[in-house]
Amino acid sequence: MSSVNTPVISDATASAQPAKPPFVKGLAGIVAVQTEISSVDGPRSTLIYRGINIHELAEKASYEEVVYLLLYGHLPNAAELTSFKERLAANRSIPAQIVDLFHTMPPDTVSMTALRTAISALSFYDPEIEDISIEATERKAVRLIAQLPTLVATYQRIRQRQEPIPPDQHLSHAANTLYMLDGRTPDPDFVSALNAYFVLLADHGMNASTFTARVVASTNADLHSSITSAMAALKGNLHGGANEATMHMLLEIGDITKVDTYIDALFAEKRKIMGFGHRIYKHNDPRARHLNYWAQRLGNKVNKPQFYEISLLVETSVLRHREIYPNVDFYSASMLYYLGIPIDLFTPMFACSRVAGWSAHVIEQYKDSALIRPQSEYIGPVDLHYVPLDQRQ
Repeated sequence: MSSVNTPVISDATASAQPAKPPFVKGLAGIVAVQTEISSVDGPRSTLIYRGINIHELAEKASYEEVVYLLLYGHLPNAAELTSFKERLAANRSIPAQIVDLFHTMPPDTVSMTALRTAISALSFYDPEIEDISIEATERKAVRLIAQLPTLVATYQRIRQRQEPIPPDQHLSHAANTLYMLDGRTPDPDFVSALNAYFVLLADHGMNASTFTARVVASTNADLHSSITSAMAALKGNLHGGANEATMHMLLEIGDITKVDTYIDALFAEKRKIMGFGHRIYKHNDPRARHLNYWAQRLGNKVNKPQFYEISLLVETSVLRHREIYPNVDFYSASMLYYLGIPIDLFTPMFACSRVAGWSAHVIEQYKDSALIRPQSEYIGPVDLHYVPLDQRQ
């Protein structure tokens, strides 16, 4: 009779436990996603969208071309671009119920709160809201990208007790955004500046809001849910809002003769200098140079160069204390201010650009079809027991 040999398991083997993954605060340096959308190279201070350097795109591309590139993986040819522009323009309107929703909001509603809520509410009126196929999500992305500037402009007009201005389908994405705020045909330099801003901020690797959108998408939630969550993440002042804080700083300084004293005081008090430093870039943020150019040009155009000049001196003054450089928010502050954008709409304008990147990442996450579910390390007490209510202190 044959016997079955049963392997002997040693005590050491039986007691062995899988090694716990290391704890990394804030997931710094952890690669959680593989993407073809954008690459942020901190040591080299480079940013690319689908292989194309941001400098080329900022100088040559329209925002519509960049949106197409992010969503579909390549730059459009002439016919594709014409068709895509028409699709965007045709989808700019928002339902009357969303306009009514803005009217019901308290007058002191924070702009990002209003817009986050409006994006969520748009899901009520999207005919494909529960369809998370790639094709349907691409169509929904086009609608959201087209509608977000309309939401911003409508909210701004209503809180100023003015009638909303319908979008103009004959204007470019950037030009229409400016037009809907005040009803005037925008200056070509203003359009070029805002277009460059939209191009520069359209995507930026695995930042907090993009990661949030991908986590939500990984559960098979719809696009509107993912973008609403991204807006919620962008609202936090550690992610969005630095451009607003930067402009408030420039206004507070007010004069070039006060820069050094102001910055010296901030360093003495160990306070954060808004618009400086970056989690990834340790030297120059590649986007900053283009925003620097447009801030200077627009400052001269509107005959208010002092805010740009204060910015230059702030940069110099900061470098006297520490080798830390302006990020994308620093020069964008004065540039947006020169465009006439209200300061508390700076972060919503950021979102008007980044919605393209968020949408592209949601689509990519659907294709990956992996639930994002990291572990946590428990550091609380153990071996406690339930204490009856009458025995608790």
